[in-house]
Amino acid sequence: MKFIPFDILQESDSDITRLYVDYLYHFDKLKQHYATDFHDRKSWKKVIAETASRSVNRSAFVRILTEQNKDIHCGIKTLANIDLLGNENTVAIVTGQQLGLFTGPLYTLYKTITAIQLAEKLTSEYPDFNFVPVFWVEGEDHDFEEVNHAFTISPSNQITKIEYLPGGKPLERNSGSVANIAFDEFIDQSLSALENSLQETEFKTNLISEVRSHYKTGTTFSKAFLGLMNRYFEDSGIVFLNPLHPEFKQILKPIFQKEISSITKISQLVIDKSAELEEHYHAQIKSKPLNLFMFHKDGRYHIEPREVDFSLKGTRRFLSKEEIGSLVDQSPELFSPNVVLRPICQDTLLPTLAYVAGPSEIAYFAQLKPVYDFFHVPMPIIYPRATATILEEKSKSVLEKYQIEIEQIFSGIEPILMRVSEQGSEVKVDALFESISKTVHDRIQEARFGIQQIDATLAGSVDSTIAKIDSYLAVLKEKTQKAQLRRQEVSVRQVQKAAAILRPNDNFQERVLNVTYFLNKYGPDFVKWLSGELVIDRFQHQIIEV
Repeated sequence: MKFIPFDILQESDSDITRLYVDYLYHFDKLKQHYATDFHDRKSWKKVIAETASRSVNRSAFVRILTEQNKDIHCGIKTLANIDLLGNENTVAIVTGQQLGLFTGPLYTLYKTITAIQLAEKLTSEYPDFNFVPVFWVEGEDHDFEEVNHAFTISPSNQITKIEYLPGGKPLERNSGSVANIAFDEFIDQSLSALENSLQETEFKTNLISEVRSHYKTGTTFSKAFLGLMNRYFEDSGIVFLNPLHPEFKQILKPIFQKEISSITKISQLVIDKSAELEEHYHAQIKSKPLNLFMFHKDGRYHIEPREVDFSLKGTRRFLSKEEIGSLVDQSPELFSPNVVLRPICQDTLLPTLAYVAGPSEIAYFAQLKPVYDFFHVPMPIIYPRATATILEEKSKSVLEKYQIEIEQIFSGIEPILMRVSEQGSEVKVDALFESISKTVHDRIQEARFGIQQIDATLAGSVDSTIAKIDSYLAVLKEKTQKAQLRRQEVSVRQVQKAAAILRPNDNFQERVLNVTYFLNKYGPDFVKWLSGELVIDRFQHQIIEV
């Protein structure tokens, strides 16, 4: 097993920001932006006790969570954990993610596994308290194109995008909550595309049957997602929470009312914090004057304050201050938080000790501490999720054959391909053209003195000639490299195939590939095996060999 520090990967990936690296390894530089240092185990016990003693409506969310999780046929351990949440010595380890087709990218599973393992670890360390992993299902969003697809690898090692399009074409309207979209008959095309994208194995028939049992005509996006996630984690005790429940919105009504009565206040807090953060880092999110959406005619629209009233962006619906106040009071289920307000809603509902976050989430929590303070909601410990790349035996063999370190794959494939192509050739293209360029430059420099003796005004012509020769040499070098790649086609193709799995779409594997690719090759216990392999407390990128 191998671990790669993120400061090594920082230069090769734009999402591995300086803020994320400092959060992991130099927290003191960021401590003013967060409530607790996740490294400081001494502070955990104090935060645990404070979180457990918080006044939250335990009876309501225990009842609702029982209803929601029974609906997806959860395991006995999940029901037991929900009952524990009714006790005042129980806190929640929360993570969450947008809905994704067939559960979306691998990191959704990694976040879930991290939350489960962290809850188990804390239970053994602090026996006076209970720790329950909770998955917040982010289905209120209306950006359907972000979640309507999944990626697999075809038998010919091509990255394949599986997409669901309602009616067989892209949505041309605001679809409202993604969670409530019901699949039509075109989900069968997506399932057939998934089946065709996977190689024939002994596990394929049962895998496709399992996926089809959840993703079918008439089933909502959220129920399909939750059903499959529950299947993968049915014995783990994970509790799934769908925030769209009307009773949850009743509990959140004071948050919505305070946001509406404090127009621009939250926005200014975020702006001020962002300005402070941007002295050394970056601001991940931008606050709106009002951080709420409203459901209207099957759509979800941002509420925009105007001089004397409010409008729903993209519609002709206008609401007076009295109307919107009355709607929040009587029908809070019509309202939905944006990225700024969503964590506040989450931690108002739950006794959240820690939130398991990815790199982008860690960045935006840095902007939210004053928002937590404004709403008098304790900010949880932000715990980095585990990250990993799964290294298959065939890919490992290719790396060993051509003496490639996996870190080099993350830095870009082109230099590796050139080196591999040269390994089977007596001609080293870089060295050849470096020699040519040096010779040409040396000769012209020798001639420069004589040329300038004849006519000093020709100095500019000498420089332009050098520039043109360099340009011509660059073109010739590129053509030579391509020709060499063609001559070493077998070797190059082997490396490209390995890279397609390890670095699909020139991105981290966990951000692209769907778990069905691995389930098809390694069987239905793959997720359980993965849960045993993933290390949650090294805070480095893990290479998991399978």
